[in-house]
Amino acid sequence: MRKPEWLKVRILSEDLNRMEAFLKNMALNTVCQSANCPNMGECFARRTATFMIMGNICTRNCRFCAVEKGHPQPLDEEEPRRVAEAARRLGLRHVVVTSVTRDDLPDGGASHFAKTIYELKKLPGVTVEVLVPDFMGNEEAIRTVVEAKPDVINHNVETVPRLYSRVRPKADYIRSLNLLKKVKELDPLILTKSGIMVGLGETEEEVIEVMKDLRDIDCDMMTIGQYLRPFHKHIEVAEYVTPEQFKRYEEIGYKLGFKHVASGPLVRSSYHADVGLSLARG
Repeated sequence: MRKPEWLKVRILSEDLNRMEAFLKNMALNTVCQSANCPNMGECFARRTATFMIMGNICTRNCRFCAVEKGHPQPLDEEEPRRVAEAARRLGLRHVVVTSVTRDDLPDGGASHFAKTIYELKKLPGVTVEVLVPDFMGNEEAIRTVVEAKPDVINHNVETVPRLYSRVRPKADYIRSLNLLKKVKELDPLILTKSGIMVGLGETEEEVIEVMKDLRDIDCDMMTIGQYLRPFHKHIEVAEYVTPEQFKRYEEIGYKLGFKHVASGPLVRSSYHADVGLSLARG
């Protein structure tokens, strides 16, 4: 299928080159680059990025994701400090940190997340949002991240339950919901967030059921965006969802009680995350 006009974006090579050089000099990865995010040009032009810690090789085999799969390298103990230094140099007020999934580590990398949060919290006036993997449901790992007190903990359910075996075969829908539920049990003041991709063959009814499931565990914020196929080896796009349908999902989300809903063709988990946090806090 040809991409509709609303999915076409303009990328300025100067902005890309400048930010890529900065990140290379800092020896840091971003999910913007690794996942081929369509908003990379816009965000890099604004001198913002979503840092991806613990390397750029993932231990999962999700069929939607462009991040490289395989055997990761050992953790870089200096990485948390470099993330904070990069945030300082870029003048970021809201910092978003994600990671590859590290099922090879006993705690799934939770302690590395916590170290990164602690380093970022040293910066005056900075808020921190983390987009975490499921840690295989390890409650101690979840506790480790919660106790570092980020402002937002995000974990994406990614798609509707029926499509899990095709889209993210090593993940579990209930395990993902339980992670978000556990965060609220441990610290109700931390905002929780989740997101899904549409255009994979789901129905509107299934999307609404996911939204209800998230509200049942008091999830505060939600993102909904169009799935875009990174390469031919990845799962195909079943549908390009219209902007009107995305608007409908947004309206339904607010009616269900989410504090903030970002729903649109180019929306991604951390797209304008600072705005989302501000609106969620009222």
